[in-house]
Amino acid sequence: MRKKQAKIRPLLPDPRFNDELVTRFVNMMMWSGKKSVAYKIFYDAIDAVELKNPGEGEEKKAALEIWKDALSNVMPHVEVRSRRVGGATFQIPTPIRSDRKISIAMKWLINFSRKRNEKSMALKLASEILAASKEEGAAVKKKVDTHRMAEANKAFSHFRF
Repeated sequence: MRKKQAKIRPLLPDPRFNDELVTRFVNMMMWSGKKSVAYKIFYDAIDAVELKNPGEGEEKKAALEIWKDALSNVMPHVEVRSRRVGGATFQIPTPIRSDRKISIAMKWLINFSRKRNEKSMALKLASEILAASKEEGAAVKKKVDTHRMAEANKAFSHFRF
């Protein structure tokens, strides 16, 4: 790069769970700078997950833990990048940095939540979180497809440098 690497700005933890990951998720979900609306949507979704959570007694997980499980289930470990070698373009599988894994998982979770057919964004997000925590749903399917594409193009991994 010509310029130096961008500084990572510290994020303030969210008010309810005191977690920086939640703040990062809300920042990605936010539209037009409406952070309070994004927080309300996220917290309503977490409350909905708490209500829909089927576990009883000591098996019952906290809603935030379900969200974190969903996020880790959506996280891809490899991706394919296009690379031009001798006039031909190859899809080369490359491992993903940990911060990029998290941001990709968040983007997929939010985008596939928006495409669901439920009444409000909070309910859409709650449904997608529950589906992803059970390793089903559109976001997990996207991860599986990405991994499958990387596996199919494993033969070109020697072009990576």
